[in-house]
Amino acid sequence: MDRTVPQTGSEEIELYMRTYYSLLRSTGIIQIETLAESHMAMESSLHVKARDVSPDVSALVYSALRLPAVMPFVDQILVGQLEKSFLEAGYSNVESWRRVDAPARRRRIHFDGEGTLAVFIASRSDIDDMVPTLTAYQIEWNKLHDLLQSEVSRLLLAQNQPDSEHLADSTREVLASTLKISIEDLERLEYIWKDDFVGTLHRIADSKKQLGMNLLTASVTHYRKATAYWWENIQRETMKHNVDPTTRPVYFVSSNTHSMANLLTGFAGRIQDDLIAFIHNSGDEQLVSDYNAMLHDEHTSHRHNFFYYVLKKYISHEGQSVVDQCIKDEIEAGIYRMQSHSGFQIDAEVVEIAKLKPEWIDPRLCDDLDKSVLGESDALILNIDYPLGLAAYEILSRITERIGHLQGAYIMGKAATLNGRIGDVMIPNVIHDEHSSNTYLFNNCFSAGDITSYMSFGMVLDNQKAISTRGTFLQNPTYMSVFYHEGYTDIEMEGGPYLSSLYEAYRPKRYPQNEVVNLHSVPFDIGFLHYASDTPMSKGHNLGTANLGYAGVDPTYASAIAILRRILHVEAGRIRAKHGKNGKIQSSERVEMASD
Repeated sequence: MDRTVPQTGSEEIELYMRTYYSLLRSTGIIQIETLAESHMAMESSLHVKARDVSPDVSALVYSALRLPAVMPFVDQILVGQLEKSFLEAGYSNVESWRRVDAPARRRRIHFDGEGTLAVFIASRSDIDDMVPTLTAYQIEWNKLHDLLQSEVSRLLLAQNQPDSEHLADSTREVLASTLKISIEDLERLEYIWKDDFVGTLHRIADSKKQLGMNLLTASVTHYRKATAYWWENIQRETMKHNVDPTTRPVYFVSSNTHSMANLLTGFAGRIQDDLIAFIHNSGDEQLVSDYNAMLHDEHTSHRHNFFYYVLKKYISHEGQSVVDQCIKDEIEAGIYRMQSHSGFQIDAEVVEIAKLKPEWIDPRLCDDLDKSVLGESDALILNIDYPLGLAAYEILSRITERIGHLQGAYIMGKAATLNGRIGDVMIPNVIHDEHSSNTYLFNNCFSAGDITSYMSFGMVLDNQKAISTRGTFLQNPTYMSVFYHEGYTDIEMEGGPYLSSLYEAYRPKRYPQNEVVNLHSVPFDIGFLHYASDTPMSKGHNLGTANLGYAGVDPTYASAIAILRRILHVEAGRIRAKHGKNGKIQSSERVEMASD
């Protein structure tokens, strides 16, 4: 066996997965409690204190951020792929239930107000994500429940009613001691539960959490149907703007739906005075401190990234009027947003390159480019909110089947790093996929030099090796140690599924299994940029321990700049070549055009 292909086979992880998939075959509700032992035996790197009596606040915060805020009121979770899944199970009106969101997961969820969630999933990866998350949440909730039964705890809660917004410092110290956590950990719980912190503690004290889950449908056919409906919505919405993606060259991007739009409309730069006034009037000491630090940054281009970061806070404060202006400017610049209205939640945006307004574009995108040539472009940029795991394969497969021609695929997303720090950017050219057991070798069109000059924080590490795992909780120290010894330092969930789809866009057969797959000769760009969101080799240190803040926005925008620069330069080269060759562009030249 080639040493490029690592062999992990963590028995505890495999046992855990077999356990919950066998239980989920049942047509009835399964109890999450039955999974607690196999979950703890897995010794997940995200749940290092699962067996301890004292709470694992990092695991609880990580889980809570990936579940909706109504979880304290939830008893059962219904899981399906389409509205039809719920209808056939006897739930005829889930669309009318209140829509609720999870801060750190893009997933369509509805709450009936009486203890039941309806969750729409896009692939098997959603199951591998949800089950461990729910299990960890319940384990930690019940630890807190037991600790809140002491006389001291009951007295503290009696003195602070559920509607109390704040606790006295002396009370917080006693409470932290009673819960066997630090003041810093208590502050993190206050952060995620916000004004309902005391009310949540009352609910935890009142009863243990006994979650039930029912997987209504999870067939491959239903996943494909859901993806087909998703694409039909995009095509229908773009046609309203007289844009037909099935006849156009397309640059595919998987990232988010704010950074590219901000860079292409330059909205933050055009209201910079308003943003500065907002900073000084916000009362946010950290924001003011970040602003003052930015002013003293010798790299003036980094100021753009900072104002994009402030813009999100400004929009949240100012409300719908600013949102409406952003959308109006986007449409004027040929940027069209499409929200998911049925099935799973993965929003998208389509950009008509020819309609971009050169005077609005962030100057870093085309400072060395003749922008006028872009007005002749017939190409589109299709950007989607990055999906979870295997949904990446389903979605990109659908896109490559339907669009006119794929010019490039550019993937930007979060990852764990085994050799870097939070905020670093990793650029892999080898990705091992746990789903297919394939190891993909490819030319990443990006290198460190494409990113470094646009970052204020962190490092850029190119020539890395990545592993596409099946779930964030489905990793333990043994699992990661095996990969680390094989030189894999970048752990994420979408790279392998995306490359499986790109293989099928290039080769006349389905992607293989358990092979080393060479994609060096594909006739389109492939680019992966991962920014580090956690460091699992440092036990318990993940995004559950802190908010990335501006340090997390910085690598996001640096990566988005690199992607858009690449696209605009490749497209300009394609247009010049089109003029020089009577409209015919040779496939082998598409990647080389960026250096023209």
